[in-house]
Amino acid sequence: MNKITDYKLKIPSKTDNLELIRNFVAGVARKVGFKEDDVSKIELAVDEACTNVIEHAYKNEKDKDIDLAVKIDFNKLTIVITDRGKSFDMKDIKMPEMEKYLAELRVGGLGIYLMKTLMDEVDYVVRPDGKNEVRMVKFFLDQS
Repeated sequence: MNKITDYKLKIPSKTDNLELIRNFVAGVARKVGFKEDDVSKIELAVDEACTNVIEHAYKNEKDKDIDLAVKIDFNKLTIVITDRGKSFDMKDIKMPEMEKYLAELRVGGLGIYLMKTLMDEVDYVVRPDGKNEVRMVKFFLDQS
């Protein structure tokens, strides 16, 4: 990849649109050469992030927008998901102890854990303009 390419999508915050969002992100990831295993990881991470926006930031209000930007540069794919809903402090979110979580047969609450597990980098910021931004990165080559 020798140049920077940007793809953008603005879509209403409805759970019905999650499939469109997944297809958009998966299509870009495939186009730039990610293997199917990584495409699935990217798709799931974005689905989790957008579900969090719909359910937590927007409280299921359907008249709000989610902005997605997918940026491809020399060594990575960066996805930025922006909303104008209720923000939170990522430091307040505790990563689950999976053995205990599974033993208790709990449901839900794994979105951020999944995003951090599936992607190489995950950051959340509240921008000065009041918008919330989730930035997730997947490198083309395994960085481990």
